[in-house]
Amino acid sequence: MNQLDLKGRHAVITGGAVGLGYGIAQRMLASGATVTLWDRNAEALAQAKAALGTGVDTVQVDVAAHASVAQAARETGAAHAAVDILVNSAGITGPNVKLWDYPPEAWEQVQQVNVNGLFFCCREIVPLMRAKNYGRIVNIASVAGKDGNPNASAYSASKAAVIGLTKSLGKELADTGIRVNCITPAAVKTPIFDQMTPEHIAFMLSKIPMGRFGTVEEVAAMVGWLCTEDCSFTTGAVFDLSGGRSTY
Repeated sequence: MNQLDLKGRHAVITGGAVGLGYGIAQRMLASGATVTLWDRNAEALAQAKAALGTGVDTVQVDVAAHASVAQAARETGAAHAAVDILVNSAGITGPNVKLWDYPPEAWEQVQQVNVNGLFFCCREIVPLMRAKNYGRIVNIASVAGKDGNPNASAYSASKAAVIGLTKSLGKELADTGIRVNCITPAAVKTPIFDQMTPEHIAFMLSKIPMGRFGTVEEVAAMVGWLCTEDCSFTTGAVFDLSGGRSTY
């Protein structure tokens, strides 16, 4: 593991109790940061805090509800001198069906969590960063947002929106000390696979030239660097993690 310097920094990681969020928290802690995990699952939060050890706070929050996010931001801001880092990792996939069979309520849920939830988190955390004129925001998008996956129209559309929001916010904050970027992983084997059909998982693997899924550690390494002071002249950018599937 290469050493990243996040000493003295505090990070908020949404969806931080499991999967990518948990792996990113591990890397942040190993790099010297402290973290606050935001997640709606209280039991998973307690388990994550116990496993990760010192330097970890937790807040139960539903990112799809603005009032819940606003309260979590107030609580976290009051508990720490600064929020230097925001990693928006919370997300859901939705069902794997054709668009014309897609349940409207499932479509709305995917957009509410993946798009509105990310907007709410940025909206409430950015003012805390602006007060210190420093921050690093990393949004977890997906290669599906660049290429569009069949039988995943809601997820693909939501992750395309994440990319667009990242570019817009990055430009809005370009004259400050805050940098905003996103990553577009291909499939990474985490508990989110439980929301997908075996056929869809096989389709995603077939599109990766390296012939394997990414790892949580690989994602955490890239996110970690994007959260360092060294990432100083890049904002509104999209960083690929797709094993050669997407090269633009």
